[in-house]
Amino acid sequence: MTKQYDYELIAIGAGSGGLSVAERAASYGAKCAVIEKGKLGGTCVNVGCVPKKIMWFGAGLAHALDDASDYGFAVERKGFDWAHLIEKREGYIRGINNWYRNYLADSNIQSIAGFAKFIDAHTLDVDGKKITANRIVVSPGTKPMVPDIKGAEHGITSDGFFELVQQPQRVAIVGSGYIAVELACLLNGLGTEVSLYLRREHILRSFDNMLRETLLEQMLDDGVDIFPRTQLAEVRKKADGKLCLVDAKGHCNDEFDQLIWAIGREPNTAGMQLDAAGIKTDGEGFITTDLFQKTSVDNIFALGDVTGRAPLTPVAIAAARRLADRLYNNQTNRHLDYQNIPTVVFSHPPIGTVGLTEEEARAQHGDAVKIYSTRFTAMYNSMTEHKVQTAMKLVCIGPQEKVIGCHIIGPGADEMLQGFAVAVRMGATKKDFDDTVAIHPSSAEELVTMR
Repeated sequence: MTKQYDYELIAIGAGSGGLSVAERAASYGAKCAVIEKGKLGGTCVNVGCVPKKIMWFGAGLAHALDDASDYGFAVERKGFDWAHLIEKREGYIRGINNWYRNYLADSNIQSIAGFAKFIDAHTLDVDGKKITANRIVVSPGTKPMVPDIKGAEHGITSDGFFELVQQPQRVAIVGSGYIAVELACLLNGLGTEVSLYLRREHILRSFDNMLRETLLEQMLDDGVDIFPRTQLAEVRKKADGKLCLVDAKGHCNDEFDQLIWAIGREPNTAGMQLDAAGIKTDGEGFITTDLFQKTSVDNIFALGDVTGRAPLTPVAIAAARRLADRLYNNQTNRHLDYQNIPTVVFSHPPIGTVGLTEEEARAQHGDAVKIYSTRFTAMYNSMTEHKVQTAMKLVCIGPQEKVIGCHIIGPGADEMLQGFAVAVRMGATKKDFDDTVAIHPSSAEELVTMR
């Protein structure tokens, strides 16, 4: 490191990307610091993946309690204590926050609390204090968007959802992406009346049609009210605190205890003065990078959701570690391949998907595409009154039927996808799947026995 700099590498943002790049770089001997204005762990730990998954488990237990009588158990539900679950959840998160704090100290990584903004390509202002670094990694993540309509401030975002100390009885959720459907499903499972408002026709528009259609059917069967093609113009708060959603025609869409905006996320870069360092962004404000995470400035890199690519925690971690490997361990071509990234939607039931959708495959490969699919009720649900569908699809191309897409919805989809994602990434063919001995009885065996 050149002596004129305070640090060899500084990461702005102590989320998955920033923590991972600093940890890996420090392991190679680089003097590193992480700057964070909020809690360590970023969105994922504090207001994203971790608290959401805990709430998802809670909703899953509610479904299991309903199913218990079908297996002969005399179980009486005497209510649900929202506050108890929240207290346990927040305690778990505090444990992670404390672990990160200790881990950074043990790894000789300086943790700096404050808001960072650029003075130039090597210099940051952190709440009035100047700090310099040879290399800077920008990884502040994203934040939820709120629409520009009258009364929008009466609603909350996913961040606000994780601040709720009482369970709302009636909720309106506006959005169609994975955050919207996850919140709709878990709240419905825990006993809240849920209405989901879509601006267009479908939920999960970028997902395979089999996945979105199956989930939509299940959500409707489970009692979620879904309103497609709804344009909201105003939110009115009544004297009793109830919220009324007014559509473009002036109609008031019922009354709700709570409104949750889940319409997308935007880069969390306001006030960072990216221009002062010459960092370029795209039309939506996301920082543009090359395959090696380098921005328009040679010594500045960007990681994670702020780049607008595959906004997933494991993606940020993987890209961060590869960046540090390249910069500090002479792995000159080390970078993340953004193809075939598996992902899970923690809906009820969950969705697991990797590779191209059928629509994408046909657009790219035309008649070379062959589809294998199945739909069934899993053994567990064949015994229960509450029916949950499982559906699977393999997207294959060419004479060898290379598997370029694997899509699963149903109980256990979240866990079974990981291994199949390895197979897809390695270029497995349908014959490879067929030649794999099935695990019986399981839902996953259908993926290696489809005809």
